[in-house]
Amino acid sequence: MQNSNNTDIISTVEFNHTGELLATGDKGGRVVIFQREQESKNQVHRRGEYNVYSTFQSHEPEFDYLKSLEIEEKINKIRWLPQQNAAYFLLSTNDKTVKLWKVSERDKRPEGYNLKDEEGRLRDPATITTLRVPVLRPMDLMVEATPRRVFANAHTYHINSISVNSDYETYMSADDLRINLWNFEITNQSFNIVDIKPANMEELTEVITAAEFHPHHCNTFVYSSSKGTIRLCDMRASALCDRHTKFFEEPEDPSNRSFFSEIISSISDVKFSHSGRYIMTRDYLTVKVWDLNMENRPIETYQVHDYLRSKLCSLYENDCIFDKFECVWNGSDSVIMTGSYNNFFRMFDRNTKRDVTLEASRENSKPRAILKPRKVCVGGKRRKDEISVDSLDFSKKILHTAWHPSENIIAVAATNNLYIFQDKVN
Repeated sequence: MQNSNNTDIISTVEFNHTGELLATGDKGGRVVIFQREQESKNQVHRRGEYNVYSTFQSHEPEFDYLKSLEIEEKINKIRWLPQQNAAYFLLSTNDKTVKLWKVSERDKRPEGYNLKDEEGRLRDPATITTLRVPVLRPMDLMVEATPRRVFANAHTYHINSISVNSDYETYMSADDLRINLWNFEITNQSFNIVDIKPANMEELTEVITAAEFHPHHCNTFVYSSSKGTIRLCDMRASALCDRHTKFFEEPEDPSNRSFFSEIISSISDVKFSHSGRYIMTRDYLTVKVWDLNMENRPIETYQVHDYLRSKLCSLYENDCIFDKFECVWNGSDSVIMTGSYNNFFRMFDRNTKRDVTLEASRENSKPRAILKPRKVCVGGKRRKDEISVDSLDFSKKILHTAWHPSENIIAVAATNNLYIFQDKVN
């Protein structure tokens, strides 16, 4: 998928619970859903490609007249609900408003109404002399997206996260200073479960950057902060979770301290492992894996692009240092993936400790092309297959990635292109 317009920049990517559907949201407020083709009889080994299934406008630009603020239509996050029937449901949010969408198929239409003709016009009752039984006739498949709920007016600040609870009755939305708990059936009120807004805004020292529910325990959630800390909260302990149950923080190494320390320690993403035993966090330079039973330091730290340490000054000047990279687990929690610059993305194998840098580019996107590992060199002599840190393109960045829940299929958003890679099938 490739576009050139600024509104087409992809801002979120998410597989559904089976991996059969993949949704993307963009800066123009659109949601595009891709569906995996079923395998054909003559190509049994190859599960199908992902093709466009449905496209709809989820959010429109708005204007807040009280604050004289434009509210962007850009989709910040999409979260699928587990499928309960033939229809699919997903949540999408921009900075202020969360919407619940129903995506359903129609391949039959009723014909033979009694009170209307085939064009839908009302018939004169005097002309109706017989009673007809309506029948369903086949028609071309239509995929319809309809908004079922709109959850609005609950956030003063920009929404950065939504997360569906494992009870499937509630979900939460988080902005810079507050986290709200919603019931799917109730749109006009939410319950505030975290509020870190100080009485005096001049005393503000940190903001909430991401939040997620535990995959199995409906009472537990985590949220991360711009200070590089993670708080685990238990809703059974108290209704307002300002007092956390656990607090995860790694003390800073004084020898690494610099002007940029606080900026690069801000956590841009937090994700529970599928097992619920670990949490993964992404800051500017690293990915860390934390054991829920150990709060004082992570059990694993992976350097995403350590060669950028010497470039922090120019990254600060061009604002790249504020980029928010996401991170994802594979289905078995054994490999983690996150993005970098130059359309590079990184994979770390937790068992073998091997890591690889891959590139999402037009050259690599030919069908069946094999991705070659890339290497970045810092100073000195450059081998022919290496790229110098000075020639990296910082306008090409992979912020959003997704991993199929059970197979080795990944989706990578490189600005306005969506790449889908899958393991080689022998």
